[in-house]
Amino acid sequence: MSLKDRLKILVVDDMSTSRGLIVQSLESIGISQIQLAASGPEAMRTLAQRPAHLVISDYNMPDMTGIDLLKQLRGCATTQGIGFILITGRADQSILEQGKSWGMNNFLRKPFGTQELKSCLEAVTGRL
Repeated sequence: MSLKDRLKILVVDDMSTSRGLIVQSLESIGISQIQLAASGPEAMRTLAQRPAHLVISDYNMPDMTGIDLLKQLRGCATTQGIGFILITGRADQSILEQGKSWGMNNFLRKPFGTQELKSCLEAVTGRL
């Protein structure tokens, strides 16, 4: 069984259209074990019930930013080792520095295509 067949990914974005586009790209790469959450709190509840290897999260969400979600993941024993990719339209240096300080594995600037997503994932997981 290949890595992309085993890899479990949680996509977190408050915009259903964005979640759909990310899922479409992941599926075209060959990744099928995909969970969805519309917020950081929902992501934490989902991970408590169904663990994932990697979280792909938008930065700009109400209630909890992507960085806040990353902080929660790293602060919990059961989720601290999960890979984390931040997606942002405002990739300013302060956001990226905060992410790096909390153990962000990679980031992706919006807009992006399937190939950029695949390269970003492979930088974290290895060749898919």
